[in-house]
Amino acid sequence: MNENRSAGAIETLIRARYPLIYVVSFEEGRVIRSLKCITTARKKELAAWTVTQGLALPDGSFITELKDPIKVLDYILQSAANGLFVLHDYHHYLNDPIVVRKLRDAAHALKTTRKNIIFLSPVLKVPVELEKEIAVIDYELPDKKEILEIIGKIRGSLENPGPACGPDEQDKIAETALGLTAEEAENVFAKSLVRKGAFDIAVILSEKEQIIRKSGVLEYCHVNESIQGVGGLDELKKWLVKRGKAFTPQAREFGLPEPRGILLLGIPGCGKSLSAKAIAGLWRLPLLKLDVGKVFSSYIGSSEENVRRAVRTAESIAPAILWLDEIEKGFSGLGSSGMTDGGTTARVFGAFLTWLQEKTSPVFVVATSNNVSQLPPELLRKGRFDEIFYVDLPSKEEREQIFGIHLEKRGRGAQNFDLCAAAAKTSGFSGSEIEEVVVCALYDAFDQGRELTQQHIITAAQAIIPLSQTMEEQIRAVREWAKLRARRASSIRWEEESAAVRQLEI
Repeated sequence: MNENRSAGAIETLIRARYPLIYVVSFEEGRVIRSLKCITTARKKELAAWTVTQGLALPDGSFITELKDPIKVLDYILQSAANGLFVLHDYHHYLNDPIVVRKLRDAAHALKTTRKNIIFLSPVLKVPVELEKEIAVIDYELPDKKEILEIIGKIRGSLENPGPACGPDEQDKIAETALGLTAEEAENVFAKSLVRKGAFDIAVILSEKEQIIRKSGVLEYCHVNESIQGVGGLDELKKWLVKRGKAFTPQAREFGLPEPRGILLLGIPGCGKSLSAKAIAGLWRLPLLKLDVGKVFSSYIGSSEENVRRAVRTAESIAPAILWLDEIEKGFSGLGSSGMTDGGTTARVFGAFLTWLQEKTSPVFVVATSNNVSQLPPELLRKGRFDEIFYVDLPSKEEREQIFGIHLEKRGRGAQNFDLCAAAAKTSGFSGSEIEEVVVCALYDAFDQGRELTQQHIITAAQAIIPLSQTMEEQIRAVREWAKLRARRASSIRWEEESAAVRQLEI
């Protein structure tokens, strides 16, 4: 189980006489249970300190005079005990230079003793002065086996547990609950039983949504889009269908790694963000949107911690999709970070890149960008993403598909319109501009008190100046960059179609 693995790591550090050990976890109960097992096995004593009660001794008594964070360190240094001293939420005092100096002294003094100080906190906060003295362990959340044990315990505690779940159903429930703490899992299972009379996956997912919301930097996106709702982009769709199979246990047995992610580059309004939502619908995975703007905090060190928290949250509910929209805006100013923000942007970007390169959890990253010139070259290096796709303006055939999608979405049969003529009149239009054509045509028809006609669509198209005209130079530069550096998301090239149209005009 994860609990055993984390406990094993702590026990190894204790045996190696690491004086200061920092355990990051919200689950005080699970950690303390593991520490009690360690102390029992190694014939040690366990004492725990809180600022509200002082020091709790192994016999159950309290030394209330030791509520002061300095006094408890003095007591530990003078104690002859062979034991572990757990300091709860001690991170609040690590800004105090006296506390920091005292801990540096303690690190050297405890090295030759059989005593260890364990900081237990949900927040990682290590001063620079103590980075070389403290060993950090992220206490892992319950794995599938432990969740199944919790399900069994909950059922066993009920007088009338209802119909038993089959093995497959129990496995599905346990997989859905992955990412919850043991206490959260117990609470949500109890809530599900009270509300539904059974273990309901929808109730468990709603609890996960609350966890994501509380993280502050991630947004849980409810996905209604399907891959059929994306017009064109046939090469991207083929790639996604093929890679979607790689999340299965059979793919692991075959030797395939889990997909890492994709970077979608291209012109605004051509379906990059829509594709991110469609991937979640296609693979039936939760979609989390990372708001890079919320990552940056006014407090020193908080921005890096926000990235770590976002990553931990995404990994805790994996498999999942992590969406970074317009990533170049989030990391703008990277080159001048050392002079403008004390290097915060550079450190945050570095932390994200390291995770992107080293991650082993099934978190599929979908990053989108409109301006490739603002992307740092480190992000584009092979190994960060499985593939980099360039999303161009839709071709004539793709524009026909997009017109059909938006007409059907608004209750109009696509067969009642000449989609070929509409596509011919919208050369150079992006997908979002075609949607705007349909919406404007509907407004005109509604204003006239008539049903939507082909003429309404043609008139609306003639009134819109597409982005491909107003940003012609920038789009040309993006295309030139993408020719040798990215894979095309569509098999039909818009520029080939444009050349053919010009040839016909001549």
